[in-house]
Amino acid sequence: MAEKPQPVEVLYCAVCGLPAEYCEFGSEFEKCKPWLIQNAPDLYPDLLKDSNGKEADKVSDQLQSTSISEGSSTSKQEEVKRLPGGKIKKKERQEIVIEKVTRNRRKSITTIKGLDLFGVKLSDASKKLGKKFATGASVVKGPTEKEQIDVQGDISYDIVDFITETWRDVPASAVFFVEDGKKVPAV
Repeated sequence: MAEKPQPVEVLYCAVCGLPAEYCEFGSEFEKCKPWLIQNAPDLYPDLLKDSNGKEADKVSDQLQSTSISEGSSTSKQEEVKRLPGGKIKKKERQEIVIEKVTRNRRKSITTIKGLDLFGVKLSDASKKLGKKFATGASVVKGPTEKEQIDVQGDISYDIVDFITETWRDVPASAVFFVEDGKKVPAV
């Protein structure tokens, strides 16, 4: 008689819950790597090589970050956030970008981006803009999934003065207009 087939024993990842062979296709592969190195080193031999290289990189980074300070002058290095894949996340620049978008030939919308970086509550700002310029103003998500204020009409003639007078934390040098796809300082 033929032998009965034995059930296959599947090793499931404790981090993401997928079978260990499929962790690389999951959304949390970076979090799974330490678990995979420890529990399933035969599935991903490249991870073992990478982990040894990363440990060497960490040691060299620590040695570079410890510098001997001369007297009272100390050099502070900016905190750099590393993303998966070795990319470096840059700190957002505090600037306000004002863009006029024309729709239906005569209608226009003025878009204000970056006002929230100065600690301004966007819902309050849209109300103030709507009252000041007697137009509709709303907070919407832009194409980059960040919130921005859309104001009906072309209010670019007075907007810089209004922003700098209403919110004192916003310097006029941080306001830019977008003209023909290029940022131009408002001042």
